[in-house]
Amino acid sequence: MRRSRVRRRRLLLPVAGVIVLAAVAVLLLAGGASDTSAPRAAPPALKHRASTIKPSRDAPPPGIQLFGNKPLHVRFKHPPRAGVVFDLRTGQVLWARNPLKRLPIASLTKIMTAILVVESARPTDRARITREALAYQGSGVGVLPKHRLVPVEGLLAGMLLPSGNDAALALADHVAGSDRRFVRLMNRRARAMGLGCTHYASADGIEDSNRSCAADLAALARVAMSKPRIARIVAHEQLHIRFPIKSGHLWLNSTNPLLRLNYPGTIGLKTGSTEKAGHCLVAVVRRGGRTYGAVLLHSPDTGSQAEKLLDRAFRLR
Repeated sequence: MRRSRVRRRRLLLPVAGVIVLAAVAVLLLAGGASDTSAPRAAPPALKHRASTIKPSRDAPPPGIQLFGNKPLHVRFKHPPRAGVVFDLRTGQVLWARNPLKRLPIASLTKIMTAILVVESARPTDRARITREALAYQGSGVGVLPKHRLVPVEGLLAGMLLPSGNDAALALADHVAGSDRRFVRLMNRRARAMGLGCTHYASADGIEDSNRSCAADLAALARVAMSKPRIARIVAHEQLHIRFPIKSGHLWLNSTNPLLRLNYPGTIGLKTGSTEKAGHCLVAVVRRGGRTYGAVLLHSPDTGSQAEKLLDRAFRLR
């Protein structure tokens, strides 16, 4: 009799242990479900999926408030194919025309090139002028010395003000070893920023397969103008830079029509022009504590249309 009781106890002990462990697990799960006092990190699998979501062409990029009431009402007899006016600080769009329409962007491509360069190269760096840079097409600084080491900041200015394709290619080679490798970095960064309309084929923008939309370019402008090295350059109508060439200096003139027109408060940013892209502009203007940007793609007159839009924007209360 005694032996059978002992034996029964031995059999019951493991079963009891399993029951206790199951009860503890249920309590922990119940507690976890009801505890909302502290945020929980997403499981690793969810984090991975979230980071690889492809940006949508049907939605604006993060930071650009495209939908909702637009207080700016401006009409043009011959409007641009696409454009936006936006608050640089908040990303709120005040006026839009085909803001998600994907179009060639010509040298507006160089906004992304400049962002990657200032994030990868130091102001004191020197870049070698490669054979690839000297085989450029279209606009160029034109006096870059073959195989010489030159200041990165001078190349940045030569790329952003007169829109030098040779300077853009030299910078791409410096950062990534070739234009092709640099383009991979550009497209990777575009995806990371959620730029669903944007695809790059070169660092200089000469190919028509460099494409984006007005909403994506507004997001890029916000990032570019937050970089002091870019903002310092693009605010100038002219720059005089020491450079290792025969004259010892580069004289650089901006292609920005608002700077050329002395439009009050203009602080940037970039123009672009090819036959397919037409005339394009990303303009940034600061007045009285407010900063507005205007993006115009394939415009018949970027200067006058940007002026009209920004004049109206600064009259808003």
